Amino acid sequence: MNSVPSTAFILQVHKNPEQVNLFINQLIHEKLADVYVHIDQKSYKYMYNKIVKSPNVKILDNSINCEWGDISQVNTTILLLKEVLASQKSYDFICLRSGQDLLVKEGFKEFLDENSNSVFLDNRDISNKNLGAMKINWPKGTVRRYNNIHFYRIYRLTLHHLYGKGINLFPNTKYWPEDFKFYCGSQWFSIPLDVAAYIIDFLNENEWYHKYFENALIPDEWFFHTIIMNSHFQSKVVSNNLVYLRMGEKLSEKNSPVCLTTKDISFIEDSNQFFARKFDETIDKNVIKYFTNKVKLGSRTLVGS
Repeated sequence: MNSVPSTAFILQVHKNPEQVNLFINQLIHEKLADVYVHIDQKSYKYMYNKIVKSPNVKILDNSINCEWGDISQVNTTILLLKEVLASQKSYDFICLRSGQDLLVKEGFKEFLDENSNSVFLDNRDISNKNLGAMKINWPKGTVRRYNNIHFYRIYRLTLHHLYGKGINLFPNTKYWPEDFKFYCGSQWFSIPLDVAAYIIDFLNENEWYHKYFENALIPDEWFFHTIIMNSHFQSKVVSNNLVYLRMGEKLSEKNSPVCLTTKDISFIEDSNQFFARKFDETIDKNVIKYFTNKVKLGSRTLVGS
């Protein structure tokens, strides 16, 4: 009988259900994990019946319209965390991933077992300039992804530039405690179950917190980091989200990871990370097949231990 605690994976997905299923099957192959899936409202009807059916897979009934750069990304993660906690299962970790991720290295369950008290959360250096993402009350239209030289993209850069010069045209005037420091990093994380419970308890007891982020820019890269790093869990944080990605350099790809292909396999494997993103079956199916055929969650040396 398997005595290893299960891991909960929470996935935010919006396209390519067949590819999502390949990732899910990597995760549930040895029944060492449950997968909770949120389907973007825009794709919900199309994708719902296409996601693999399994006792280890739960598709959320509630669906949020997810938009890049705004609070909907945070709300989706909160919804997923609440769903996991409501199950009352004794998971070891909750891991936030996207539907365009893949498992690319074996031994993840062993790794979690060996690092059961750690919080895997990417942390970036914060300068006064990028604090504008939080301290500006961003006008509607500016918190969207633009892949070309769009007016709002230039406007956003202008607001950032002015903030760095000490000029805040649209200050975020909502309440924020002076002793509560901002932290940021990639949104993807692997956190122990008690950290997730702390996050939800904190939000229930501090209504001001969510309100502050409602008109922030890319709040999903600040929201959970700031809660955790201002808590007693700070000393347990490892600044590594265990995900390999390669950021774009072209204007159309700026601030977004590029899609990985077979040409990236050696870089992915040399990174020594357990996950990688992002993949897209419409761009390169072979790299997806390579990793989904090669890598599965867990290790049989853990089973029954």
